[in-house]
Amino acid sequence: MAELRPRDPKGQREGFTTGACAAAAAKAAARVLARGAAVGALGAIETTLPNGQKVTFPLKRCDSDGQRATCSVIKDAGDDPDCTHGAELVAEVELRREPGVEIRGGDGVAVVTKPGLGLPVGAPAVNPVPRRNITEMVLEELAGSGFAGATVTLSVPQGEEMAKQTINARLGLIGGISILGTSGIVKPYSTAAFRASVVQAIDVAAERGIATLALTTGGKSEAYAMKLYPELPEEAFIQVGDFIGTGVRHAARRRIARAIIVGMIGKLSKMADGKMMTHAAGSEVSMELLAQIAEELGARPEIAAEIRQANTARHVLELCQREGLTGVAGGICRRVVEHTSLHAGGALEVHACLVDFNGALLGRYPAGAASAERAEDP
Repeated sequence: MAELRPRDPKGQREGFTTGACAAAAAKAAARVLARGAAVGALGAIETTLPNGQKVTFPLKRCDSDGQRATCSVIKDAGDDPDCTHGAELVAEVELRREPGVEIRGGDGVAVVTKPGLGLPVGAPAVNPVPRRNITEMVLEELAGSGFAGATVTLSVPQGEEMAKQTINARLGLIGGISILGTSGIVKPYSTAAFRASVVQAIDVAAERGIATLALTTGGKSEAYAMKLYPELPEEAFIQVGDFIGTGVRHAARRRIARAIIVGMIGKLSKMADGKMMTHAAGSEVSMELLAQIAEELGARPEIAAEIRQANTARHVLELCQREGLTGVAGGICRRVVEHTSLHAGGALEVHACLVDFNGALLGRYPAGAASAERAEDP
């Protein structure tokens, strides 16, 4: 088996999805049974990705007892910081005369336990595009073999441990990882994958009838949000990361009544400036905006000038605290609400809370929105 390629120092090397690897493993196992391929001679398999690209995957494992064949592929996620990089995707295939490919989940593949994920409750967490790709690759091998269908059982050794690094359990995906992918390719630091996870989390909350979401920018802000709003169910807390625009728009699309944005000054300052994608590489904090907010609160000209020259948003916060400009946090939150409400099309009630780096609430807008329960409609 070929070793995983080293990561590119520039972080630009593409990799492959769990779905692409599972389809390759299933295709290899089907070939062993349908074509009588010699187990020892099959060291790699060429497969077609969902995007139409042909790729050859080295096989980690290739076994058969004549009735069933088991093959596996090691996932290479490229330079994407994915917890499934290096995972072994295993496919056990049994052929049958009846048409159709049945896909089952084995150890390390999550089971769907909540609605809203686009898969039936009780089904293995193998998303629609990988299901189609697996089916097509297996049937390609069965052409002319006398077999019309197959049962494919997917498993991922250590998949349950890997899933602890994801939000699968919160979404109702229990017991392992999901078999995912739309194109078959993982792009480094995949923005598409993260955006899709935000949409999926909102879909789950909508299916549960949750009216208020807490959209947070990361793990710390989520933990602080949970303390601020203990009355909300766990599924209401959604880490949108840099994708606040995606979060509020999809919440509006799913007719969620209210979104409470909870974050620290850096990300919220960018939102307050109308930036709906807040990644460091894609936007900068506007010191000019923060200086203007301070001036509106009566900051002396020399303090406003100091804010304009500040190094970071955190530095601005320290300057404002030193000067007793406690209203700056609320001013930032007001602008966050204005911009995100507009971005959501006016169909979503938006609140915002700015917390410090220890979780203390520094400001909120609207000022009286102290709890999700009080904000609920009677």
